[in-house]
Amino acid sequence: MKLLLISNSTNPGEPYLGWPKEFIKNFTDRHHVRKVLFIPYAGVNLSLDSLNASYDLYESKVAAVFQTLGLEIRSIHREKDPIDAVLSAECIAVGGGNTFHLVACMHQTGIMKAIRSRVGKGIPFMGWSAGANVACPSLRTTNDMPIIEPESFSCMGLVPFQINPHYLDANPAGHGGETRQQRIEEFLAINRDIKVVGLREASLLEVEHEKMHLKGFRPLRLFQFGQEPKEIEQGTDLSFLLM
Repeated sequence: MKLLLISNSTNPGEPYLGWPKEFIKNFTDRHHVRKVLFIPYAGVNLSLDSLNASYDLYESKVAAVFQTLGLEIRSIHREKDPIDAVLSAECIAVGGGNTFHLVACMHQTGIMKAIRSRVGKGIPFMGWSAGANVACPSLRTTNDMPIIEPESFSCMGLVPFQINPHYLDANPAGHGGETRQQRIEEFLAINRDIKVVGLREASLLEVEHEKMHLKGFRPLRLFQFGQEPKEIEQGTDLSFLLM
């Protein structure tokens, strides 16, 4: 497989897709990608009149960045047959936003299985935030509010572990709830055989066939039931997590 799983799209004070832009360019250039099928279903914008208007806006926002990389994108919401669009795509990108809405739409349209099949056969896949979540076996380590009930929490299982994007170490001042680590430990108490990657902002996982490396600018935190969390530095070979 060829995967680029990105924690977040934007760092404070930077343009949209600013920090991962060069990683996206290197990824798409290496795999000779020029056209990208975009999945916008995580984009729920309450300031617009309809979901289609949200998807139009999301497509144009991503297209403005991708065009500077020599990439042409088309959003799947414009396609009459979403599954056929997946079957003919040369690369797929899934944007961030609300993971529950994204998963609900991917199941409803049938593209969850279709994308999994295509990516398993070798077409490049990239996703940021919610788009990285859906590469996991389940959405159950998302940070998002369940604004809609999908038919299933199951996702594509392109990787055998879970990702928690936007992973935060600190408990914000004045916050009396659980820390992110405590939330993940709750998950592990119920799902003891699944590893969880706390993917901090400005970091990503790149998979090439049977190899996976941490790239970007920050270490990640690896959680396993019954073990202390481990800090893993940039550039580390994480291929063992694919087994």
